[in-house]
Amino acid sequence: MAGVVLKDIRKSYGAIDVIKGVDLEIKQGEFVVFVGPSGCGKSTLLRMIAGLEEITGGEMIIDGQRVNEVPPARRGIAMVFQSYALYPHMTVYDNMAFGMRIAKESKEEIDRRVRAAADILQLGPYLERLPKALSGGQRQRVAIGRAICRNPKVFLFDEPLSNLDAALRVATRIEIAKLNEQMADTTMIYVTHDQVEAMTLADRIVVLSAGHIEQVGPPLELYERPANLFVAQFIGSPAMNIVPVKIDETGDVTRVSLSGGGSVSVPIATASGEKGKAASFGVRPEDLTLTTGDDYLFEGTVDIVEALGEVTLLYLQDLTDDEPLIAKLPGIVDIRKGQKVRLAAEGSKLHLFDGDGKTYRR
Repeated sequence: MAGVVLKDIRKSYGAIDVIKGVDLEIKQGEFVVFVGPSGCGKSTLLRMIAGLEEITGGEMIIDGQRVNEVPPARRGIAMVFQSYALYPHMTVYDNMAFGMRIAKESKEEIDRRVRAAADILQLGPYLERLPKALSGGQRQRVAIGRAICRNPKVFLFDEPLSNLDAALRVATRIEIAKLNEQMADTTMIYVTHDQVEAMTLADRIVVLSAGHIEQVGPPLELYERPANLFVAQFIGSPAMNIVPVKIDETGDVTRVSLSGGGSVSVPIATASGEKGKAASFGVRPEDLTLTTGDDYLFEGTVDIVEALGEVTLLYLQDLTDDEPLIAKLPGIVDIRKGQKVRLAAEGSKLHLFDGDGKTYRR
């Protein structure tokens, strides 16, 4: 079973701790995506799995074997980097075959693997071209094909689409999704800062912050049931609206008072000891709807309108201390700057976090 197990993995540069005790088990055939803000350690963690960074502490196990001291070439992994790293003087065929030639594979085996990878990635018509005659998306597919030819136990992707334009990102993301289906028994670990890539590709997402894991789970679980404020605001775009509140009433339904005035009933149970404590109330922009009735969450003045065609973003002022409150409404909405609106949301879409940022569970 070519799974990957991280046991209390740590990485330090002198006195600076970058990875602070990560425990994670990735099963064979899983597609796991590492996400997090810049500097959180996601690429460092990927490079430690690849063997490109030394492990300061803990155990790294690949396919049941401890690999802390095993060199990259013997770990059974293949890595696709952010840059294509193709040999400019070699054809597509030769770029994909190069690693196998170094490993002294037979000509027949090299040809079989190259053509099989080319079929998977629709590179057959381009095998005799040089990289300069390819588009950016085609070059990245060649880099992926080169990794496929190594027949790895584990695929590692380090932000492979970040150098592509928007259209090519979508096309290449679809190719990676198809690749995952065709190589269902191969474990894949993918680093990105792009939430769309993470949400659409991953079996599970690992959210990292400051060198440790905040939450691991399927994409929709992280979206619908974030473990804490960090995950709630990191997953989703625009980020979840967060409003400081005070807990006024506890029980099966919690009543909170908003910092800007008014109160809200949240269908989340809290213990009696939570009464009077500071908390944070959250609702996603896309879960807010316009209403004209008295059963509303927020009432405010529209400060900015962003009409994007498929959605309209409304930014409301004077509802939170720092950031404007955002509503993401479907389609084109006839709302103008300076207009006063009321916003509502279903009770099941509301979130409540304690003073430490941890989620109050339903």
